[in-house]
Amino acid sequence: MLTAHTPLLADSRRRSLDSDHAAEAEDAALQGGRASPSPTRARSSGSSRRLRELVLFTWAFLATAAVIVLAVVFQHRQQTSSPHDGTTSGPASSAKRNLIFMVSDGMGPTSLSMTRSYRQLVEGLPIDDTLVLDRHFWGTSRTRSSSSLVTDSAAGATAFSCGRKSYNGAIAVDPDRRPCGTVLEAARRAGYRTGLVVTTDVTDATPASFAAHVYWRFQNDEIALQEVGEGVLGRSVDLMFGGGRCRFLPNSTEGSCRGDDVDVAGIARDKHGWTWADDRAGFEAMGGGRNVSLPALGLFAGGDVPFEIDRRNMADVYPSLSEMAGTAIRALEEATKDSEKGFFLMIEGSRIDHAGHFNDPAAQVREVLEYDRTFKLVLDFLEESETEGVLVATSDHETGGLATAWQTPGHLPVYNWHPSILANANASAEHLAVLLGKHLESVRGEAKESLKDWINTHLVIQRLGIANALDEELEALAANPGAVVALFAGMVSRRARIGWSTGGHSAVDVNIYSSGGGGAERLRGNVENTDIGKFLREYLSVDVEEITKELVEKMDLGPLPKGLGVQATGDEVGAQTGGSPGEWVVERPLHVAASDMLLE
Repeated sequence: MLTAHTPLLADSRRRSLDSDHAAEAEDAALQGGRASPSPTRARSSGSSRRLRELVLFTWAFLATAAVIVLAVVFQHRQQTSSPHDGTTSGPASSAKRNLIFMVSDGMGPTSLSMTRSYRQLVEGLPIDDTLVLDRHFWGTSRTRSSSSLVTDSAAGATAFSCGRKSYNGAIAVDPDRRPCGTVLEAARRAGYRTGLVVTTDVTDATPASFAAHVYWRFQNDEIALQEVGEGVLGRSVDLMFGGGRCRFLPNSTEGSCRGDDVDVAGIARDKHGWTWADDRAGFEAMGGGRNVSLPALGLFAGGDVPFEIDRRNMADVYPSLSEMAGTAIRALEEATKDSEKGFFLMIEGSRIDHAGHFNDPAAQVREVLEYDRTFKLVLDFLEESETEGVLVATSDHETGGLATAWQTPGHLPVYNWHPSILANANASAEHLAVLLGKHLESVRGEAKESLKDWINTHLVIQRLGIANALDEELEALAANPGAVVALFAGMVSRRARIGWSTGGHSAVDVNIYSSGGGGAERLRGNVENTDIGKFLREYLSVDVEEITKELVEKMDLGPLPKGLGVQATGDEVGAQTGGSPGEWVVERPLHVAASDMLLE
């Protein structure tokens, strides 16, 4: 037992000498020699050995520190210098790479929460099961435009494509109405292949902001022309899949929605070499992307591709977002297999936004699930591809002011909501409005009571899965066919206890998702939407500013078209829209037909 007088230091020194002798004996054995016979004779040798060990330790420490410093510097340069530096005018990176940018138009954080709980219910999953998107959450984005705290899709997409804030309604032009070069145009100029895949009209705000330049988002006729190559830069897009066929047909043709008799499809085919597909058979002929001749234009719907909740029952007519995205990816991969450059592809889950505008939760959860499937498809491609690649995904804004809670007026709040109500519905409110319209055309002058019975049986019970419709609800549906989209959607939302604050957009921050790598760490945390646009150009090391200079020199946007009702600068007020300085207000009646609804 040790006492206070036990010579610990002396004992320790003796153990150290014995240890030194043992180490020397081990060294001698390894070197084929003999060790010193005793600790006394080993003192001088042990001191030399300790000095040698100190020198070796110091050298090892310094070498390790140097390696760590070099590794940190190398990683920092990878993330902050060429090919991912903050400039836009440096030489393009020699490394082949692919960049896929996904936009979930109108999807806010609550959309994810609602869809996650819905999926857990319908698939019998545990409460800790998450969407693929959840597992790749990266950060959040601030969405305001230059003219308003609440952005529209045009300004939101311009922030992504040009890396600049602009006014609501702007399609790749700045607040002074000057065109700004886009990452897609710069990528095409640098030798990348490019593509746009959407479920809305391909001339809608988001795809248009990557491949066209106009004052106002509803100049769709001009947008279609620029997208196929009639702009000052020529053709910048190699592949476009989505809806909007009516924009490409002359107005003398059945199915056209153009305001003129210009045959954009003919111009695209004869002048710019586009191949054309406009139905499911044409899509199938592409062989999943293995039989695509670029440039390829696939317009698979006259207007928008139907909501996924409805499209799945018409799959023989319309391809899904994931199908179009998969075919586009394989087509672009095939086109770049022998190239030093890869491709840039923008994929938009467009109709999440429309479900939000209609306040239709049953339609929205199916749209988000299809977007989630597409996100996984892209991740799987990047994982399997031998080419470096990055996926970044975000929303341009949130739509509807969605809340997974709703308080019945005059009642106390209920701490619950019911995804089972959404699961019971098998059609969107938009589709039900179409079915009702067709019925009314076939039975003109039908008595109100008979109409109410038909609506209840064929639409409310069979399609929405609601067996307890109130008489006043059926009365409203029968009395006002132009308002039925909002009425059908409201019946579902109230029973599910889903709340909506608006039929437009909100200013809530939206989520960013990523596959990671390629300097995407700079998008961690809370960033501006323009930071995402800057990342896209930096990852590809393309010169967007040079494209902007060329556009400004060559492009004459002409006078502001008559009847637009807006001024394009943030400090001016639209004469026909009302509103306060720096703000544009588009007022419309509360009850409008789906076809007349202005989807911003």
